[in-house]
Amino acid sequence: MNLLSKHAFAGWRNRPALINSLSFLLGLCLVFAYAPFSVWPLTFIILCLWFYIIADSPLKQATQAGFSFGLGWFGAGISWVYVSIDKFGGLPVVVSLLLMLLLFSYLALYPALTCYLSAKLSRNNRLQLWLLPSMWLFTEYLRSVVLTGFPWLSIGYSQIDSPLSAFAPIIGETGVTLIILCFVVCINQLIKGNAVKWHLFSIASLLLTTIIVHKLHWLTPTHKILKTALIQGNIAQDMKWAPEHEWPTMKAYLDLTRVNYDADLIIWPESAIPRLEPLAQEFIDLADRAALVNNTSIITGVQSYHFNTKEYFNSLVVLGKQAANDTESHYSMYNQDRYYKHHLLPIGEFVPFQQWLRPIAPLFNLPMSSFSRGNYIQPNLVANGVHILPLICFEIAFPEQLRANFSNSTQLLLTVSNDGWFGDSHGPHQHLEIAQMRALEFGRPLLRDTNNGVTAVVDAQGQIINQLPQFKQAVLRTNVALVTGRTPFSRYGHWPSTILASLLLVAYFIRHRRVQTKADVEI
Repeated sequence: MNLLSKHAFAGWRNRPALINSLSFLLGLCLVFAYAPFSVWPLTFIILCLWFYIIADSPLKQATQAGFSFGLGWFGAGISWVYVSIDKFGGLPVVVSLLLMLLLFSYLALYPALTCYLSAKLSRNNRLQLWLLPSMWLFTEYLRSVVLTGFPWLSIGYSQIDSPLSAFAPIIGETGVTLIILCFVVCINQLIKGNAVKWHLFSIASLLLTTIIVHKLHWLTPTHKILKTALIQGNIAQDMKWAPEHEWPTMKAYLDLTRVNYDADLIIWPESAIPRLEPLAQEFIDLADRAALVNNTSIITGVQSYHFNTKEYFNSLVVLGKQAANDTESHYSMYNQDRYYKHHLLPIGEFVPFQQWLRPIAPLFNLPMSSFSRGNYIQPNLVANGVHILPLICFEIAFPEQLRANFSNSTQLLLTVSNDGWFGDSHGPHQHLEIAQMRALEFGRPLLRDTNNGVTAVVDAQGQIINQLPQFKQAVLRTNVALVTGRTPFSRYGHWPSTILASLLLVAYFIRHRRVQTKADVEI
């Protein structure tokens, strides 16, 4: 293989255009590792190839290759964003495409920074593979917090069905990402013939650890079964906020619910009630009384408004029974058994610099795009005696927010969404894949209710046990087995993976110093 690399690939180091083109192509192909394609081995194949062609690249070339890879990675992976911009943005096609290119280019800066740092911190300003895993985790952290964060398509999500998923309850999706990167680096070092015994030992240790981890159990069944009914209204997005469709929409949810009152818990999706809460009191009171009389609870999305502060919130409220033995309603517009969305989506739920952007195009003036932010930590919802940790839409991509609100009493995870903005694209499937990872990390069943799909129920091991087809008005009935116990990730979050990445970085510099000292002595 060394002979092959010396001859067949020797020209790569002097052909940056070829490296950039291959990097872009490999980044494009990475989309097939994620849902709905879910070919998880592709992650290893693509990264192995990419690491091989960029290893030892000089600083500038490495940075360009990182940007090219990121442009392909996000260009294909989040191309579904174009559906909403094209259909609801009200912009010319050329402008829409330029906005997409701007978004892809921004996200591509993070893998470019990964490669830049991996070369800049090396002894000779050439990209060193063993610096990549630590730098990758650092830049992925930046991607999750800068400009409110967009941690979509992290590579650990592609492993929800792979053997490495067993590590998620211990070190989370971020830790799975670190393992993938280290494995790929070891493979590349073996191909190059570097420290063969050490890298073979590392791979063997990882495989053995994976087998051991699969035998660990963090959860205990409670033998309590919860009967759930998730309502998928399938209301067309362009009709949802039209005044003439308000009552037909609400009636549709009530009709679908009426034949499912035997469920312990009934879920309506994000913004299921297309009126501000103060204006929908008659309907909400009707649904609240009906749930109480039928010995059940309804959790619904609604847009709340506070008269005293003049603030709007994207919220979830509990109707009907709160405690298991309730005989009276606890609902009011200001009751505590509700959740206000914290992590708002830029443009969709709040518009930065709105005084300048809103007049430009409908894209910056979408319905319900002036929300206020709820508190980062809020009490779990209590519905029919079940303690539920809720997240709305995009928030499911932020595990630290979930961990901050997770407690020993949490029995169920809930995420509601309206992916009608993205049509028949791979976006909703990726969204569900992220939700699966959260269920696995925290060891709790998860309900995901959406307006038009993908509505699904996920067990505490992150596996889908039931789901509805998209674009169909239907009800998903599922018996959910509740569990107790805490996963290590629910307790310690990203600290273990951060420590591992830091130790890896320290080990690299210690080894580099020893090599440098030995070279100086020989001179």
